[in-house]
Amino acid sequence: MIDLSTFLPILMAASTPILFAALGEMVTERTGVLNLGVEGMMIVGALAGFAMAVATGSPVLGFVAAAVAGAAVSMVFALLTQYLLANQVASGLALTLFGLGLAALFGKTYEGVKAPAMASGPLGLNWVIWLGLLAVPVIWWFLNRTRPGLILRGVGENHDAAHGLGHPVRRVRIMAIAFGGAMAGIGGAFISIAIVLQWTEGMTAGAGWIALAIVVFSNWTAPGVLAGAWLFGGVTALQLQLQAGGANVPVQLLSMAPYLATILVLVVISALQKYSRRAGLGAPGSLGQNFHALR
Repeated sequence: MIDLSTFLPILMAASTPILFAALGEMVTERTGVLNLGVEGMMIVGALAGFAMAVATGSPVLGFVAAAVAGAAVSMVFALLTQYLLANQVASGLALTLFGLGLAALFGKTYEGVKAPAMASGPLGLNWVIWLGLLAVPVIWWFLNRTRPGLILRGVGENHDAAHGLGHPVRRVRIMAIAFGGAMAGIGGAFISIAIVLQWTEGMTAGAGWIALAIVVFSNWTAPGVLAGAWLFGGVTALQLQLQAGGANVPVQLLSMAPYLATILVLVVISALQKYSRRAGLGAPGSLGQNFHALR
């Protein structure tokens, strides 16, 4: 029997890191940049946020530090892809490996240290959860109802045409990459400061890859990202309640459930898109393509 009084808070908490990371990556991909380094940016944000929160006793400053750290690490990817024109897929994978290694190296000092407590917000939910929910309509409005948002989308659809119209393609992409890094950093810090409450090596546990999958699931829309994050969070909350209730199911299988559910949904959506008239309309036209300025 599902206890809604505990199920819903767990769902919201489990979905928040994915929501932040996926929203940031969705904006980045809308400019035509595919950054597979989300996992690396999240783990760096988790460590930086945890370290700042412990040093100052302020979780708020921890989240600020996480955003700055995530954005800073994302600039490595921006340098490689926007100026050196390196392959985006290879650069993103390298960023993930770099972030995981960097966090493992500097995180040893914080093992066994407890994070400072965070005050609850409205309805007993963490204020960062409400910030993530607020970000969904704000980002939707920015992308669909503002001139900068339309320029950003134009860059992602056809960077050569956007450049021909005089729009700063490289600058738009770098700003989107930094935003994606900051959002991933906040998502990682939520895990270390608000969920686990301590530093553990590899604590993001593939959340960055789930965020990347949810961007595809969402058809590159903010409401779709929210739905995907809630799907993952809901399955996570369900498997935790089943474990607590002593369900006669192997623990390993229950732990796999959120990831298996996400993969299954992606497979179904991909199959439907293959036979749909709207197939391919979601992904930006220039996604994954490097921009070569001709003038």
